[in-house]
Amino acid sequence: MSPRTIRPRRPRTDVTATATHRRGPASHLPAVRAISEREFQSFRRLIYREAGINLGDGKQALVSGRLAARLRALNLTTYGAYYDRVAADPGGEMVRMLDAICTNETEFFREPAHFELLEREIGAEWEADVEAGRRLKRVRVWSAACSSGEEPYTLAMVLLRRFPPESGWTVEVVASDLSTRVLDRARSAVWPIRKATAIPTPYRQAFMLKGGGPQDGLMKAGPELRGAITFHRVNLAQEPYPRLGEFDLIFCRNVLIYFDAEGRSKVVGRLLRHLKPAGYFFLGHSEGLTGAGHPLRSVTPSVYTPIDRPDGWGRWSRPRKAR
Repeated sequence: MSPRTIRPRRPRTDVTATATHRRGPASHLPAVRAISEREFQSFRRLIYREAGINLGDGKQALVSGRLAARLRALNLTTYGAYYDRVAADPGGEMVRMLDAICTNETEFFREPAHFELLEREIGAEWEADVEAGRRLKRVRVWSAACSSGEEPYTLAMVLLRRFPPESGWTVEVVASDLSTRVLDRARSAVWPIRKATAIPTPYRQAFMLKGGGPQDGLMKAGPELRGAITFHRVNLAQEPYPRLGEFDLIFCRNVLIYFDAEGRSKVVGRLLRHLKPAGYFFLGHSEGLTGAGHPLRSVTPSVYTPIDRPDGWGRWSRPRKAR
C-alpha cells in the first residue's frame, strides 16, 4: 500500500453475495425454529449476567436474528439447544455468542469536538506541565470499547501529530472490546476506503496507506499508528480487569447506554481506578453521570476529571459539577 492521497471510490458489488442469491438458499442448512419467549428470556438473563448488556422486552427479533447463523453453523434447530451449547462452552461458544450480540457501530473522528478538545486545550495543558516539570513526555490512553478500531486509531493520529516521537514524546493507546471478532478487525488495521471520507486530509495523508492491486478499494493504517496501539479483550461487566496500568485519558463512549443504572455505575467505578489523578474521562455526547455519585466533575459536556485533581483544575476550563 502506498502513502498517497486517498480518493474514496464507490463501493463495488459483493460478488459472493450476488452469486449466493442467484443459487438460492443452501438446501442442506437446517431449518431454525422461531425463538420462543422462554428461550429469549434465558438468553436475556445470560447476556446480562455475562456482559451486563440490558436487553429490553422488544429485542427478541434482534437476539434471534443475530444468533441464527451460529445455530446453522452448529447444525442446531432450536435456540434452546444452542443455549445449552453456549452454557457448556464458556470459553468458546459463549464468546462467539457475545460477539454476535454486540452492536459495533463506529467511525473515524466520531464526535469530533472531543478530538479538538484533546488536541488544543488538553494538549496545551500537558505541554505546560512538561515545561513546569509536573509530567514526563508520555501519554497513555485507553479506548475501552474500541469496536473495529476507528476510535483508537483516531486517538493515535491526533496524539502522534500533536506529540511527535521525534520531539521526545511517547504515545501509547490501549484498545479493548468484549468482541473478539471486532478486535481481530481492529488489529488488522484495514478498512474499506470509503471510511477515509471521515478522516481530515492532514491526518489521512500522514498516517493512512492506500491499497493497490489486490488491496484496491482498501486503506490501511501506517506502521507508526499500528506501533502505538495494543489490543486486549476486556469484559467491562466482569472483574478483574487486566493489569493495564493508569491512563491520562479514558474513552468509554457510547457503550454505557447498553447497561442499566447499576451496571453503569459499576463499570464507571472500575474504569476510574485506572484514571490518573489529573486524567480525563470521556463519555459519548448522549451519555452522562447523573446521580452516579462518582468523584468527578464536568469540565465540558461529556468530559470529566477527578474532583480532587492535584492542580485544582485544568487551566483551560472552568470547573462544573457533574450532571
